[in-house]
Amino acid sequence: MNQNEAQEHDQSTALDALNPEMLRIVQARHHDPFAVLGRHRSGDADIVRAMLPQAESVRLGESGPALDRIPGTDLFEGALPSNFQESHYRLSWTDKSGHQHSHIDPYTFPPQLGDFDIHLFGEGKHWHIYRKLGAHPHCVDGIEGILFATWAPNAERISVVGDFNGWDGRRHPMRVRGGSGVWELFIPELEPGTYYKFEIRNRQYGTILLKTDPYGQRFELRPNTASIVVPEDNYDWKDAEWVTQREHAQWLNTPLSVYEVHLGSWRRDSEGSFLSYREIAEQLVDYVKEMGFTHIELLPITEHPFDASWGYQTTGYFAPTSRFGSPDDFRYLVDQCHQNGIGVILDWVPAHFPKDSFGLAHFDGTPLYEHEDPRLGEHRDWGTLIYNYGRNEVKNFLIGSAIFWIEEFHLDGLRVDAVASMLYLDYSRQPGDWIPNKYGGNENLEAIAFLRELNTVVHQQHPGVLVIAEESTAWPQVTRPTWTGGLGFSMKWNMGWMHDTLQYMSKDPIHRHYHHDQLTFGLLYAFTENFVLPFSHDEVVHGKGSLLQKMPGDEWRRFANLRLLYTLMFTYPGKKLLFMGCEFAQGGEWNHAQTLDWYVLQYPFHQGVKKLVSDLNRMYQETSALHRLDFDPKGFEWIDCHDAPQSVLSYLRKDDDRFLLIVLNFTPIPRPHYRIGVPEAGVYEELFNSDSAYYGGSNTGNGELHSEPREWMGRPHSINMTLPPLAGLVLALKPPAQLEEPETDTEDNEAGP
Repeated sequence: MNQNEAQEHDQSTALDALNPEMLRIVQARHHDPFAVLGRHRSGDADIVRAMLPQAESVRLGESGPALDRIPGTDLFEGALPSNFQESHYRLSWTDKSGHQHSHIDPYTFPPQLGDFDIHLFGEGKHWHIYRKLGAHPHCVDGIEGILFATWAPNAERISVVGDFNGWDGRRHPMRVRGGSGVWELFIPELEPGTYYKFEIRNRQYGTILLKTDPYGQRFELRPNTASIVVPEDNYDWKDAEWVTQREHAQWLNTPLSVYEVHLGSWRRDSEGSFLSYREIAEQLVDYVKEMGFTHIELLPITEHPFDASWGYQTTGYFAPTSRFGSPDDFRYLVDQCHQNGIGVILDWVPAHFPKDSFGLAHFDGTPLYEHEDPRLGEHRDWGTLIYNYGRNEVKNFLIGSAIFWIEEFHLDGLRVDAVASMLYLDYSRQPGDWIPNKYGGNENLEAIAFLRELNTVVHQQHPGVLVIAEESTAWPQVTRPTWTGGLGFSMKWNMGWMHDTLQYMSKDPIHRHYHHDQLTFGLLYAFTENFVLPFSHDEVVHGKGSLLQKMPGDEWRRFANLRLLYTLMFTYPGKKLLFMGCEFAQGGEWNHAQTLDWYVLQYPFHQGVKKLVSDLNRMYQETSALHRLDFDPKGFEWIDCHDAPQSVLSYLRKDDDRFLLIVLNFTPIPRPHYRIGVPEAGVYEELFNSDSAYYGGSNTGNGELHSEPREWMGRPHSINMTLPPLAGLVLALKPPAQLEEPETDTEDNEAGP
């Protein structure tokens, strides 16, 4: 037998001599290390036991008795002096390189998480669970440190690992709290800024996994993935006035114009690097105010490893991405927005998560956050995993994330991504690749219950905060209260209107009269939900081209069509959303890896579109008829939706005591002598004309128009006007209405009765 074989034999013999509890500690398999480590009664004496794999020698305190190594192990044990009174003693030890170390033994502290907190979490009802699970500064008996906690019911052993223990899972094993699946450990003397992960040993297979903290509130900059302990929040918010008024705002009847932003590509510095949250705050706030948007909506800034996912493959549901700075830097961005009257909405992704081995996937060696059956738990299109919404702890994780962003970062709303994929069990699946619900249908009953609970909790806890669904099907009552059978969302993206409108606008005007219904059909369902009209990032990527590129014709016509499209959007019932770059007619489609094409603003046509969007925003906000009854059929009335031969639409937008007249010409043909029936006699003033030379148009317009007592389109009065080419007009009745009747003009359009 050689020397190595002899050592292995001696070690094996020593391990055989250990009791089973000690053996499980040595093998890093124990679910309750406190049963072995720390202070224990043995016969008539108290002993101290510590697991220190890097130690050569260990003693109690700075000059106390030495602890003896248990042969063949890295366990050290020693008797305490009979008069020893300290509850939380210090261990001093020398490593194999001769360096000295000293720490308070973490295995002297009792459980720290409250039983009621664990009970609520198991029930799926702990809305502030992010304050308990994860890693948090904590003080016990005057001793500062970090309390770590995580949920992993199928783990045999979990350890906290980091730079502080050489990433050695034997050093700091956690205790499990009964059958809850919650593990915890208080490590004294650690501080915020500590890098850490959880090392998890699966109970069934013995697999060792190294995982980031699901509740981590900060992470290393990718490609590194360690979680980072954050300090207690002491940010000095200055947005109290904003938050207070939000609680009482009548958001159904107020303007909402959203600027959708991807922070990594909105602007970059001179070297092509990301701007920080604080740099973005200084530039974006001024720009959004200049453009007149009421809100910004951020593509997911929840931590994610892959830039090209745009944030939609999230690994940190409680952490702003470190790409742009710290959590307090992000708070500064939100605070600056609020102080300048701008709301902030976060794109939030509870529909799926990525398979990255360091994240939620098979977190404890089993499908924990996801369904075990891939027909329920795997999203085929995106290569991601689907949450198990029927598990209380998973629902609590997601609802806790929603509350976290609203409370910790004062966000004004969440845009919930991919709701349709959550509602349907057969979403984007082939026959045989999905499992019907208990009634035999394709509805995901567990996801529906989750969404209803999410909306109920958010609206109860934070009145005035919006929850907006990206939902692309005809699912009923998405934005109706849960107690009427609805899902309870505040608003829903109107994907049908968006697709129909862009398809219509992409056609050559000579063919548009065949497709007139694509513009009018949307009014059949416009008031069945609280709709947002979205021209989002999804419409300007993956070879779809920019909005400008979708428009037909030569340069002049493309810009005129785009101006007309925006005029339709801002005068149509529903709240508004426009992706960054669209407001100045970005030339090419969006590329997440580079800044927008800001250079095009040196050209007049692009300048004109930018000014047009700014003016539309202000007219929309300042004119109650354009927003107060966005979700009420009383706020809209057709004048004429049948003029397909000339591709003209005309309608009224109304408030209780005011109306606006909108006329849209979708052909490049100017139409003089176009007669419109109007509801009242008087002088009609042109408030807005997308063909103005100010915006790059031909400057065809009307100024003031006097009504005539001539019945037209079923109305007792009418006006005779000129329609500019590929343009929209907005007119208002000018008080007072008592003026002399002008001479009539008999050369009228053929669109009359």
